[in-house]
Amino acid sequence: MDRSGEPDDLAPLTSALRRGEGRADAGVSVAELFRAHHLELVRLALVMVGDVATAEDVVQDCFERLHRRWNVIREPGRALAYARSSVLNGCRSVHRRSAISRRYGPKLAQAADASVPDAASAMADRGQLAAALRQLPRRQREVLVLRYYADLSVAEIVETLGISAGSVRAYMSRGLAALAAVIGEEK
Repeated sequence: MDRSGEPDDLAPLTSALRRGEGRADAGVSVAELFRAHHLELVRLALVMVGDVATAEDVVQDCFERLHRRWNVIREPGRALAYARSSVLNGCRSVHRRSAISRRYGPKLAQAADASVPDAASAMADRGQLAAALRQLPRRQREVLVLRYYADLSVAEIVETLGISAGSVRAYMSRGLAALAAVIGEEK
């Protein structure tokens, strides 16, 4: 934390905005945010979508939107929360597009090759917990990933998702119970 109470990694960002530097420094500010939090956001997206390339695309789109909309961000200290929310929204869009393509896309029915692992066995190889996590409802999964994977506090989750602290705790409790039930069934 710096002396103004801002996290150290956001201090250059907020000081530029306080000085009144606008659109010209949007690139610099977004670049600083990118340097400080890109990997964290890619990891968050990876847990949500399960694919590195897609996760990187989601985060890249997030930073592109952030740069484009920089002049309308009122609170620079919330830029990271905006980025997290944007990444989660991007992940939701990926899931929606995937569901639509599965539902309406052509079904390619080919005999499975036993030597090539399918998506289900690849998921099993990644771990029982990851597979169980993906079975949870969207909000429960988001809250659990933000809390236990991204290590955010309840207050940071509230800010990221725009829901109440009570809702965060309820989703967390229900999500943990559902994970325990799914993992218990698989044993």
